[in-house]
Formats: sequence, C-alpha cells, structure tokens
Amino acid sequence: MGRDDSRDRSRDWRDAPKTRREPDARAAAERAFKAVTTKRVEGPPTAAPAPLPGVKETVTLRVDRDVLEFFQQGGPGWQDRINAALRKAAGK
Repeated sequence: MGRDDSRDRSRDWRDAPKTRREPDARAAAERAFKAVTTKRVEGPPTAAPAPLPGVKETVTLRVDRDVLEFFQQGGPGWQDRINAALRKAAGK
C-alpha cells in the first residue's frame, strides 16, 4: 500500500503557532538604552562619619574688620588665635 500524501498537515509541528517571540531588535535596543540611562535608586543617606579629634575644617567666616585687625596685629597665627577665642567662648 502506498503512502497517503493527502493527510491533514495542519497538525504538523512546523505549522504550529510559535509560543516564543523572535528577538526584536527594537525591543533589545530599548532595553539597552534603559539600562544605561535609568538612574539607580539610592538608599537613605548614610550618617556622616564622626569628625576626627584635632582635625580642623575649612570654613568661611565673616567678621568685622576691627575684630580681624585685632587678631592680625600679633602677626602669623592669627587664625589659631581666633580659634582659641572661639573655643573659650564655646566653653571648651
């Protein structure tokens, strides 16, 4: 008996609908773009580290001209003298 080529080919695996989508170049490009342009969510800010004792910090301080001249009269070290006066005023 010969082979029946008139059978229903709708059940053939090659004709079955595909369940996986083919790679889409546009979708891949959009994912890559989002990966490099999306800002990462940062956690809550961490506490600043405790200052080291004896380490000085640079600040800008506005004082009256006559006060500045008073401390500068003694020559070099006027910033240390201002620091000592402020420390005394702070009770330290």
